[in-house]
Amino acid sequence: METLAPDLLKTFIAFVDGGSLARAASAVGRSPSAVTAQMQRLEEIVGEPLLAPQGRGRGLTPAGEDLVGHARRILAVHTEAWLALKGARVGGRIAIGTTQDFADHGLPELLRAFAASHPRVRIELRVGRSLELGSALQAGQLDLAITMRHAPSPDEAFLIGEPMLWLCSEKGLATRQEVVPLALLDPYCGFREAALNALDAVGHRYRIAAGSASLAGLRSAVNAGIALTPRTRRLAHSGIVEASPDLDLPPLPMAGFAIRLGREAARPARDLAELLGNGLALPP
Repeated sequence: METLAPDLLKTFIAFVDGGSLARAASAVGRSPSAVTAQMQRLEEIVGEPLLAPQGRGRGLTPAGEDLVGHARRILAVHTEAWLALKGARVGGRIAIGTTQDFADHGLPELLRAFAASHPRVRIELRVGRSLELGSALQAGQLDLAITMRHAPSPDEAFLIGEPMLWLCSEKGLATRQEVVPLALLDPYCGFREAALNALDAVGHRYRIAAGSASLAGLRSAVNAGIALTPRTRRLAHSGIVEASPDLDLPPLPMAGFAIRLGREAARPARDLAELLGNGLALPP
């Protein structure tokens, strides 16, 4: 009997979470042709098609739907075993920096698992903006940082790609407006630049209705229905949803994030980077 290799399952889950083979390729750091080959190999092992044409892309077959839960459980057990073997006798300290996106969604669960399996490692957490965290990493104040990716950097250990979305209150905008009201982080912010460039490219009028130095400010403005904001699905909770297609907003690019390691990062920090690289993908 052939086994379901974790690498194949990771790529399969990347497709499920990203919604396309191209996004899966970006998430796992492989070429689209390599991802297609992996999916074909997984179908050979399972003995049934997992993907089928759906509109202009591909969707899951019934067998694919059935595999999703099994794949997530297998990968979770694989991660648990890996952590247990890695962490029992390791000590030290890890200073980690992250943007608010991951501090709110995804990172807490993984840090909890890492701390439980590495009881002798002291974790220190810093939440901030990408440029600030990058500077702290370069200065040796952090061992590991999760930042938005503006350009390739030699300290990148893992890359994460997530679709940018237009987000709004689940109740919609409080008033009908001809000019798109935006809630944006203060410069410099990759989401801000991407949104303004996308709107400018199609000649869509906009105004900045709310500015903030933190995501808390954006959430308040969006929940109040006075503005839309560009972000990933990590912000889509607690009354915030993807904006309706009726607003005719232009598509946004992928958001790129990097897990970066400091020059003097020790083994525990490298192990944590690997855990985060494999575990921070968004669920469907």
